[in-house]
Amino acid sequence: MSQQAHRPEAYGREALGIAFAFICLAIVGVMPIISDSRPAGSDALSFALLMSFWQLVCSLPLVWRKGQAADVILGRVRTTVPRGWMHVVTLGTGMMFGLSTYVFVLSVDKAGEVSTAIALQAYPLFSTLWEVLFLGKRKSWLELVFTLLMILALVYLATNGTFRIAGLSLWFLVALATPLLWSVAHVALKEVLDRSAITPAQVTFSRLLVSTCFLFVLWLSSGGGQAGLRDVLSPRFQELALLLGAIYYLELLTWFHAVRHVDVSVASSITIPAPALTMLIGAAFMHVPVRSYQVAAMGVIVVGMYGLLYAGKRKRVAAGRIPAVS
Repeated sequence: MSQQAHRPEAYGREALGIAFAFICLAIVGVMPIISDSRPAGSDALSFALLMSFWQLVCSLPLVWRKGQAADVILGRVRTTVPRGWMHVVTLGTGMMFGLSTYVFVLSVDKAGEVSTAIALQAYPLFSTLWEVLFLGKRKSWLELVFTLLMILALVYLATNGTFRIAGLSLWFLVALATPLLWSVAHVALKEVLDRSAITPAQVTFSRLLVSTCFLFVLWLSSGGGQAGLRDVLSPRFQELALLLGAIYYLELLTWFHAVRHVDVSVASSITIPAPALTMLIGAAFMHVPVRSYQVAAMGVIVVGMYGLLYAGKRKRVAAGRIPAVS
C-alpha cells in the first residue's frame, strides 16, 4: 500500500524534472540566436561583460535572501579544503568561466550560431579526456567507439564537410574552447564542492562575481573603456545582454532543479537536441543558412551522445551499481 502511495509522488517528481530539462533545452537552443542578434559591429567582449554583469545581478536575490552572499565574499564557507587552495580554485575557475563566456559570444559572431551550438556538444569528449588522464577512469570499448564517432563528426564539421586541412575552420576550433574551459573548470571545482558545505546558489554567485571582475579587467586592458563604451550605452545592446544574462542564469538554476528530480543522464538526453532547435529557430526567424554538412554532423553527434549515455549505463549495470531493470 505504501509503495502505491509513493508511486504517484515519484512520477510527479520525475515529470517535474523532465519539465525542467525541457526548459533547459529551450534556453540552450535559443541562446546562440540571442547572442547573434546584437547590433552589427558591436564588441563581443563588451557584450560578454554586460551579460555576465546581469547574470550576477540575477543571482543576488537568492543568495541575499538566504544571507549567503557575505559568506562567499568573506570566505566563511565550511570546508576541509585548505583555504589557500580553495581561493585559487575559485579564482581560477571563475576566470575560466568568464573567458568561456567571451569565447562563446565571439564564436557565435565568427563561426555562426549553428556551428557554435554543435561545438558545445563536445563537452562530454573533454570530460572523458580529463577523467582518463587525471582521475584514472577506464572507458569501455563501446564508450571509445561512440567517442571516436563524435570526434570524426567534429572533424567533419571543422573542415566544412571536407575532411581536408584546407577547409579547416579556425573559428570553429575557437568555438571548441568554450566546452574545453567548462570541462577543466568543472573538474577543478569537483574536489572543492565534494569537501565543502557550499550551496549551488553560492557556487553560482562566486563564479559570476569572479567572472564579471575578470572580464571587466580584460575589457579595460583591451581599451574597452573607450571603444566599447558606445556599445555598452546602447539600449538595444543592453536589452539583449540583460535578456541573455537572465536566461543563462535561469538555465543554471533550472538544470540544478532538473537533476534533483531525475538522473543526470535523463536530463542530459533531453537537452542533447539543442543544436537542432538552434537550426530551426535560426532558419525560420533569422534566415540563418543551414548547411547539409552541419545537419549531418549534428545527427552523428546526437547518435554519439545517446550512445555514450547507453554505454555508461551498460557499464554501471555490469559493475552492479544500478539494477539491470529500472
